[in-house]
Amino acid sequence: MDYEEDEYSSGDDGYASLEGPTIVNDKPYKILNEETLKQLQQNDISEVSDLLGVTRGIACTLLVRHKWTIDSVLDDWFTDEKLRQSIGGGVSPTLNPLLQNNLYCKICMETVSHTLSAACGHVFCTDCWVGYIAAAVSGGAACLTLRCPEPKCTAVAGLDVIQAVSPAEDGLKFRRYLYESYVESSPARKWCPGPGCEFAVEFFGGKDYDVTCDCSFKFCWQCTEEQHRPVSCGTVAKWAEKNTSEADNNSWIVAYTKACPNCNQNIEKNQGCCHMTCKCRYEFCWNCMQKWKNYGHTCNEYTREKEAGVECSLVEARAELARYSFYFERWALNHRSREIARADAARARSERVPALSAAQGVKETELEFVVEAWDQIVECRRVLKWSYAYGYYVRREERKKKEIFEFLQGDAERSLERLHHCAEKEGANFAGKALEEFAEYRPKLVNLTKVTAKFFQNLVRALENDLSEVEGA
Repeated sequence: MDYEEDEYSSGDDGYASLEGPTIVNDKPYKILNEETLKQLQQNDISEVSDLLGVTRGIACTLLVRHKWTIDSVLDDWFTDEKLRQSIGGGVSPTLNPLLQNNLYCKICMETVSHTLSAACGHVFCTDCWVGYIAAAVSGGAACLTLRCPEPKCTAVAGLDVIQAVSPAEDGLKFRRYLYESYVESSPARKWCPGPGCEFAVEFFGGKDYDVTCDCSFKFCWQCTEEQHRPVSCGTVAKWAEKNTSEADNNSWIVAYTKACPNCNQNIEKNQGCCHMTCKCRYEFCWNCMQKWKNYGHTCNEYTREKEAGVECSLVEARAELARYSFYFERWALNHRSREIARADAARARSERVPALSAAQGVKETELEFVVEAWDQIVECRRVLKWSYAYGYYVRREERKKKEIFEFLQGDAERSLERLHHCAEKEGANFAGKALEEFAEYRPKLVNLTKVTAKFFQNLVRALENDLSEVEGA
């Protein structure tokens, strides 16, 4: 079944060439849109097809198998005989409308007049091929490694077979999977994880893993989480797991519930009275956990030793929960503050700067310091947020390290709050009217921006080194 020629069809005519990606502005990565990705993919397919003398469809199959790495394809092709056999030596599939003797199809078990064989030579009717391919394509990207229907046959039935018999809809799905695999299978390319973004990133190596996509989303190349420098990917993973793990729920249960002495079910005290009635109808005192006898019950006298182990574990659980809550609340607070600051930064560009320009009678280019201040605030909120995740994992016995960390973090946080207040509260006073104080406001905001940047540079540098300079102190 024929359908229109597409970008994966034989021949190179009509395809724009694209030079390999280069590092722009010293960044170790390049942002790729769909058009660029398809052009790069076509170049790779053409190169393999020309070098090995195989069809473009077979070149696609080889590249998919080798994660779109041309050198790997060439190395295996000339050293692995089984690979060449599974591809059929590069021979195209054959569509046979038989003119004399009809053949028997092993799938539908009927004698047919139109058959198709992959490079292996196993013949099946075209209708069975269509159904076989449709089922594979509906199953997802695994169809890219589709094999001949003959049991135990390892020959690949790839794009050439699909183009020969499949309807256009299945062909389009297959080609979409092929396009997506160019990014998802490659160790050098990833999709931008930004909401709704369709750009991909090609990374060339280096120690700086921070990526800023053309959609403005910033993320870490290694773990694809939102940028978290100076905290390591490992710390981010541990923090994310802790924020969602059942372990924290268990800590809360231990700290704020007690087990019924009769049925052992956990109970949360949600009223002021200490007379508890469990679902099992057992009545007991919340304070002493003894059976409730009457409303003359008292347990205010210490009459027996408490079980030291139970009391200790309860105190420790509550202390650990309080410590985690301390760091999480501040992590979440700065996360939220950063989101608000990002919106304020966008408004500063589109609304506040033009309003200031009109009110103060200056050019918008002379007010760039306002935008720079907001950009600094957004970045500092991000660093401060992750510094609290780092702080949670500083062990309490590392006293000197903890003191240095809290000192640097405190300086940075205080400076950020001054900058944020100046940009947010004081800056709002100058938007609608011209004031003489604006001449004093500008150097103040500029200076606070520089000072805050310096404090955060010190904090980032220290955390990236894991405060190693204080280990020997």
